[in-house]
Amino acid sequence: MNLPWRPLIFIVLLSNAICGLAQPIKPGVLTAPPAPIQGLYRGDARTEISEALAATTTSHKRVLLIFGADWCYDCHVLENAFRTDPDIHSLIESNYAVVHVDIGRNDKNLDLVQRYKMDIEKGVPALAVLDSSGKLLYSDHGGEFEAARRMQKRDLMAFLARWRPHSGKPVALATH
Repeated sequence: MNLPWRPLIFIVLLSNAICGLAQPIKPGVLTAPPAPIQGLYRGDARTEISEALAATTTSHKRVLLIFGADWCYDCHVLENAFRTDPDIHSLIESNYAVVHVDIGRNDKNLDLVQRYKMDIEKGVPALAVLDSSGKLLYSDHGGEFEAARRMQKRDLMAFLARWRPHSGKPVALATH
């Protein structure tokens, strides 16, 4: 092999490795929205948490806190699943009041991060689940959702079903 071709071959191999050869999305894997959802993490988290807790006292739903930021790709992937997948959307609407907590560049709402025992150093989105009285039921300590783009729909459905209020009714975990 001629020596001048070696750098070219190396560059081609490296670019293929970096780009992943445009691998297709696997069935059941969460996908990103066509464009980021503007202003997803812009509200006043403390006020929104208080309002959600007040609303859930009569609806008996749980409060789902999603710690993230508008710059976070995986936060938009997770939100897209909540909004567009009919099975996930139904489970969310029936059982949860959702509050987005902006962490900025790991410099906002740090008191809430601490209060709800979140480990955002392992990545975002990071989720917490509260009951209607505000009691912390679940806190993401290990970056469980930080790679939402690789999550399977069935895993997200199982998580949401596990932490929903106990109504005695089984939840179908559809995978279409």
